[in-house]
Amino acid sequence: MKYDCIIVGGGHAGCEAAHITSFMGKKTLLITMNIKNIADTPCNPSIGGTAKGIIVRDIDALGGLMGRIADKSHFQIKMLNNKKGPAVQSLRCQIDKILYPKNMLEELKKHQDLEIKEATVEDIIVQDKKIKGLKLNNNEEIYCETLILTTGTYLKSNILRGDKSIESGPHGEKRSNFLSDNLKKLGFSIQRLKTGTPPRIQKNSINFSVCQEELGDNKYYTFSHDNKPLYITNNQEKCYLIYTNEQTHKIILDNLEKSSMYGGYVTGTGPRYCPSIEDKIVRFKDKERHQLFLEPESKFYDEWYIGGFSTSMPEEVQDLMVHSLKGLEKAKITKYAYAIEYDAIDPLQLKPSLETKIIENLFTAGQINGTSGYEEAAAQGLIAGINAVCKIDEKSPLILKRNESYIGVLIDDLVTKGTKEPYRMLTSRAEYRLMLRHDNADLRLREYAHKYGTITEESYHKYLEKKDQIKNLKRFLSETKLEISNKIKKVFQEKEYSIPKNKLTLLELLKRPEITFEFLDQILNIDFSNEVKEEVEIEIKYEGYINKTKKEIDKMLKLEEKQIPKDVDYQKIKNLASEARVKLEKIRPISIGQAARISGVNPSDLSILAVYLKKEYNKNE
Repeated sequence: MKYDCIIVGGGHAGCEAAHITSFMGKKTLLITMNIKNIADTPCNPSIGGTAKGIIVRDIDALGGLMGRIADKSHFQIKMLNNKKGPAVQSLRCQIDKILYPKNMLEELKKHQDLEIKEATVEDIIVQDKKIKGLKLNNNEEIYCETLILTTGTYLKSNILRGDKSIESGPHGEKRSNFLSDNLKKLGFSIQRLKTGTPPRIQKNSINFSVCQEELGDNKYYTFSHDNKPLYITNNQEKCYLIYTNEQTHKIILDNLEKSSMYGGYVTGTGPRYCPSIEDKIVRFKDKERHQLFLEPESKFYDEWYIGGFSTSMPEEVQDLMVHSLKGLEKAKITKYAYAIEYDAIDPLQLKPSLETKIIENLFTAGQINGTSGYEEAAAQGLIAGINAVCKIDEKSPLILKRNESYIGVLIDDLVTKGTKEPYRMLTSRAEYRLMLRHDNADLRLREYAHKYGTITEESYHKYLEKKDQIKNLKRFLSETKLEISNKIKKVFQEKEYSIPKNKLTLLELLKRPEITFEFLDQILNIDFSNEVKEEVEIEIKYEGYINKTKKEIDKMLKLEEKQIPKDVDYQKIKNLASEARVKLEKIRPISIGQAARISGVNPSDLSILAVYLKKEYNKNE
């Protein structure tokens, strides 16, 4: 049997890749070691968060599944940073750990072109540096046109608690013992990374009366652009906020050498932006406390997790740590926290399409590429899947730019800068984040989705209708003037707003910082959806900043247009700095713009490179 595409691994990256390749009409095989672990959430069962929530919106706009499944599976949702500007607002939901994988598997099973197989992959089959298939641990060989590795944290993974190390994947599952070694033999650079999980607590052993309630928002939200809200705002599950204290910190510091990390038992590099609790205590000694979140895992069982409390301490120390927390003095730990280390490849060995530079038609996505997080993994899986289909069909790959989506920032960072620790998406990584907002993901990406055939015609027409409504609302605002009657004066006075002295168009009025559509709706009926109003209000209020950002983007795009041929011999370019020559040779950027983002390549190197390209390849400036 030969498949168009085989995906190895059933995590969030694998699910998106399998969905999109089969949706695009390719015969697809998804191989997972345990079908029960499809779309598993071994750490915190939540989707979204700062920057990550926008990634989920981007995924949905491109036709991916994560947003749709999250909308069906959550029991609390909120918009983070909603008191700040739109550039940093992100949606986050608490998903049900049972429902989310169940709903994902049901969705995958709808695809006629998708087959799911339980097996362990031991090696890949390569001929003339081109993928031909793979070999299972029972020596069975399966052949394919393209292969996508989404192996998560299973490559030679070890579970660590204190000085104890167990050869295991998450949840005590089997690990993949040979695949990463075989990738190394083919020329891949392998690195060792680490992540961790927090303890799980029995619900009835928690004293919630001394914990601070964290409620979901009383406003309706969805990750998906096509879904309607499937929940009732005042019927969401409660979460709770607690803090570490002086006793917690003392226990950790007194037992620091017993930690796998500080005891020298960890060989992998952990995530800087999602550290273990012992790492937080050591790195931020001036902080008297750190916030933690108590959140339920599922409505089907009574297990809660302590967000922000991941650790690799021995079990007896974890008991002391947990019982030092207010409200958890008598808590019963149902699952102890652990660190897990695993193999990953150096992402500098990837093209921007996520095809590897070493083996043609081999793609990788997710934690094997050095990232952390379900959302980052799902985004890569989606792009790898789309580009695997493009490779089969001999079409140009989908490569998103940094000004187009957080996915573009994520992949460009990986393939241009690389990473030596689990990469986590942050709003600060996106220099054009004002353009990459929660509200406009479909406006940024739906045309790509339509072009590449990753969404239905129904979804595309809905998007076109939204665009027309935005245009119509802007026209209405620019053409409608407000008569300053006594009645309208009274509305302004009640809000203590400055009363306009002359007639103003609604557009001019909306430019005032204090004026919102909510206020305008008190004056006259503006019959447009809240979604359209939100988009237009942001565009009007932030027009100056948006225009400034667009000018910066234009400069960047001019550099991106200056393509670098694949066959450039950097050894022949005189006067390049040694470091720049090494970096350019290793990464082989596709444009001057990408070259400019490589650490160690200076403006003088870029000038020398540009002159050389113009001379040797007759490139026009």
